[in-house]
Amino acid sequence: MGDQSPPWPPHLLLVLFLFLATWRAAADAPDDRSALLEFKETTLSPAPSDWGGQDGPCFKNVSIWTGVYCDKDGRVSVLRLESMNLSGTLTLDALSELPNLRSLSFSNNSLEGSIPNVTKLPNLKSIYLSMNRFAGEIPDGMFSAMLGLKVLWLSQNNFSGSIPSSLTAPKKLAELRLDGNKFEGQIPALWQPNLQLVNVSFNDLEGPIPERLSNMSASWFEGNKNLCGPPLAVSCESPKKNLSPALLVVVIVISVAALVAIVGATTFLFRRRKKEATTVNKLRSVKPETTVHLEADGMALGTVRYHEGEKKVPKEEKLLFVGERRGTFGLQDLLRASAEVLGSGNFGSSYKAILLDGPSVVVKRFKEMNGVGREYFQEHMRRLGRLSHPNLLPLVAYYYRKEEKLLISDYIPNGSLAHMLYARTAGNRTSRTSPLDWPTRLKIIKGVARGLAYLYEELPMLTVPHGHLKSSNVLLDLSFEPILTDYALAPVMNKAHASELMVAYKSPECAQHGKPSTKSDVWSLGILMLEILTGRFPANHLRPGRAGTDLAKWVSSVIREEWTGEVFDGTMKGTRNSEGEMLKLLRIAMACCETDVRRRCEMAAALERIEELKERESDAEFSSSAISEGEAFYSSKALTDDDFSFS
Repeated sequence: MGDQSPPWPPHLLLVLFLFLATWRAAADAPDDRSALLEFKETTLSPAPSDWGGQDGPCFKNVSIWTGVYCDKDGRVSVLRLESMNLSGTLTLDALSELPNLRSLSFSNNSLEGSIPNVTKLPNLKSIYLSMNRFAGEIPDGMFSAMLGLKVLWLSQNNFSGSIPSSLTAPKKLAELRLDGNKFEGQIPALWQPNLQLVNVSFNDLEGPIPERLSNMSASWFEGNKNLCGPPLAVSCESPKKNLSPALLVVVIVISVAALVAIVGATTFLFRRRKKEATTVNKLRSVKPETTVHLEADGMALGTVRYHEGEKKVPKEEKLLFVGERRGTFGLQDLLRASAEVLGSGNFGSSYKAILLDGPSVVVKRFKEMNGVGREYFQEHMRRLGRLSHPNLLPLVAYYYRKEEKLLISDYIPNGSLAHMLYARTAGNRTSRTSPLDWPTRLKIIKGVARGLAYLYEELPMLTVPHGHLKSSNVLLDLSFEPILTDYALAPVMNKAHASELMVAYKSPECAQHGKPSTKSDVWSLGILMLEILTGRFPANHLRPGRAGTDLAKWVSSVIREEWTGEVFDGTMKGTRNSEGEMLKLLRIAMACCETDVRRRCEMAAALERIEELKERESDAEFSSSAISEGEAFYSSKALTDDDFSFS
């Protein structure tokens, strides 16, 4: 018999089958680059200049193309093409090949035609199409399958017809803006528990406002002639029957008599009050003046002077509360409270107000916010009021005037991180030991990173979710838990002032391109971590309008030339068996300070690595890890950029 080859072993056939299946699945997997290029060719005019070439939209989790933002898996998750003068009709068919796409924004362009068919993108969580030229009716069932939709902005277009009843389907709907259109009919029976903003102002709507919306701002329903019910002061009761002629005569007679009586009483009271006022003025020669002298930590901070007669506030001016604390105090209560000047920063002054019947609050006065309108400012404040995280200082209330704004928050008694880092040199006091040991500093860094990551998650529409991250804007509670403040203010700041003074605008990309990137806050986080580790103040923060990386450059030069003794804060205690973890954190900080934005780490990656750090290691762990980390940093005097990056 001739030779016969033996059959392939079953396990080898199984491996071959799995390989072919995996290869076929990879070949059939959707290509984000191809999908976006098809979308560019069929829809975008003009298209972003950097869409194309050999590079795809994402490099791992780093965004490459304009307006494209990538998730940790390297897939496109957000498409934001705002204020780019886009025109023509918007077709979203090609975007259905982007499985991880969760947010779309084409706001402030010149797009026209009917609303794009979003039913092919059922996984979207937010849609922003405001300030375009879209027109026509919206199909009633368009949103019935979009159960995860949270935000829908269609304001300032020319939509007409009824508001789609399918908007009652998304269970997590939180924001709905339909204002400035031509919608008619009634508002659907919106019920969602997370609803915070429903603006249907300036349409042609009629009928009762759904009960779920009765506690919202009345301004969100104005401009509709036939809407009724709370929060509007228009009753939905049907009109009463016409009066008979005889009864009408009686009503007129009674009304005339009442009017005469009211005029007589008013004249009498006016003459009496005028006489009393004359008497009082004779007794009061000068207005009393109150002076409050303020001190904090033994250092005089200033004096507040005011006249009692000047403390009245017009009735139309009031505090507007956000979040859960509503109406617990008013503007008059703030003016009657004793006040302490906490300091005067780049944005304005801060005061501590001790309420007579309540807790102490901080009032921050901003003068560089007069470039935004009342509606936009109030809407942004409500958005901040919905934020809730243990490492964010919640906004309690705000006060709006065109010339200045007040933001009110809770008072944190332990002061700022900057005060703790440099307290040993305050005034005439000297100390060789910082009150912040290594475990406390690591705790602070972890809390700051968690708060910043939360802002990135909740405010994806902002290029810089914080914008002004620095040690003086990190407060510490009594357990040294960090609390971020002055966050997300870039959208309401005057642009010239923001570019001069906000920390994110000092990032290297601002010096190169004149504007921040979505990783500018990551750069700020890196500088803050270096400040905490070294105990050195970043000098570039004191230079208005000048971007720089003074502290990062100093650290880089020291680790190329010398040993850790010159890098870490010499007054920091509690570092025994912790040098390995400290070196790991230093490496993360330098990766966050990477000058090349494309090589700079993502916020999620930085948080993940920071969370892995420990306060200290065992002796065995320390002896091995400290040597390996030390070799990685110091064995060579010519370190490359790769030594400060991680995947």
